[in-house]
Amino acid sequence: MLLLGSASSWAKPEGKAEPNTQVPAGDRHYAATGFPDRIVASPAQDASRGFAVAWRTDTGVSTPLLEWVVAGDSPDVGTPRRVTAVTTALDTELGTSHHHRADVAGLAPDTLYLWRVQGNGTWSAWNQLRTAGRADQPLTLLYFGDTQNKNLSHVSRVLRAGIKAAPDARLTLFAGDLVSGGDGVDDSEWGEWFAAAGWLPQETAVAPAIGNHEYFEEFEDTPQERRVLGRHWPVTFALPRNGIDAADTSTYWFDYQGVRIAVLDGTSALDLGTAQAQAAWLDKVLADNPHPWSIVLLHQPFYSPREGRENAELRDVLLPVVRRHQVDLVLQGHDHTYGRRGEGQAATPQYIVTVAGPKQYRLSDEARATMAPVGEDTQLYQVLTIDPRHLRYAARTVTGRLYDGFELDREADGSKRKTELTEGRIAPRDCTRTQTLKGRADRCWE
Repeated sequence: MLLLGSASSWAKPEGKAEPNTQVPAGDRHYAATGFPDRIVASPAQDASRGFAVAWRTDTGVSTPLLEWVVAGDSPDVGTPRRVTAVTTALDTELGTSHHHRADVAGLAPDTLYLWRVQGNGTWSAWNQLRTAGRADQPLTLLYFGDTQNKNLSHVSRVLRAGIKAAPDARLTLFAGDLVSGGDGVDDSEWGEWFAAAGWLPQETAVAPAIGNHEYFEEFEDTPQERRVLGRHWPVTFALPRNGIDAADTSTYWFDYQGVRIAVLDGTSALDLGTAQAQAAWLDKVLADNPHPWSIVLLHQPFYSPREGRENAELRDVLLPVVRRHQVDLVLQGHDHTYGRRGEGQAATPQYIVTVAGPKQYRLSDEARATMAPVGEDTQLYQVLTIDPRHLRYAARTVTGRLYDGFELDREADGSKRKTELTEGRIAPRDCTRTQTLKGRADRCWE
């Protein structure tokens, strides 16, 4: 007798590619309800003084409340303060939903806050989030490359591995392409991304870069074809609104405990003509940086480790700004491999491309000659620990093995020195498959 839920009842056919989501066609599992979901906190421009929260409900909820209070040890939380959200409607393949944003300001640095959001006659769980501390306090943050495909089945374990490796992380950075589909086909994908992330978006401050898959092609394969910002992006995250006017929901910056982080929109720069505007904006953001460290986060890399990809306009227009201000780390995704390189013998900048999801590309010969280490066929997460004098970077495989690591030391005169961390590193990994399950020789895994 076949038992419901046994392996033989759901396993994919041998040799067949797994579907991108676990949702059967036409299933409305991730449709909005009166219960708040897709709850995600993001840093304010000054993350020591505030944060913002986005969440979703059905259309029966408009301008709901966020409640917050200083966290204590008693279940009696006292009388919380309230913030009224701003609500935006979104039409998807699962119907119309309401997306809400509430900004919490006037907080104290390095303080644990309790907060929850409202639905239709119900509330979310109470969540705990600690504001950023002083610039001289040590910071732990997580960094993930593209998640994009098979979020529930394959990405979830990478995110859990990162949380377990860095339980004290306060901030999480994502390099874009969080989901794969375009408007009209991706609401279930976003549902699976949040299911995979679990409580990570509520109890760390999440700061993503936008990827090309958060855009879609309008009038595709016609002379009128153009790149258009997907409707999910502006309402899914409550990000600082301090970027350039032409990309005001996808370029932003914030300060977090001794680090200035600037987030760029590579798709807008490459396809929508905003490279010059982003360069001028980035120049000002970095020139005003009072902190010892700086990080630039963007999706498309300055130096691509994949064959046939050359982001020339990024290098021509934006890279000189990064070099001029001696940015410490440039964190990137897009190319679904691992690769790191610097600028000759200089300690900084360090340019890093990584991937969290199961979609895996192959490395170019140029990447193998100019980057070290490099890697294929490997899901990774990154843990950064930072204090005023030291920045330690470690990339680990999903099973926790050290794949790459280095430390930047800040000298008294402000110069930086890089030390490679080689103890315990595993050997670089290569793809051993000749083609994917769909027959593609240019990729390692779909």
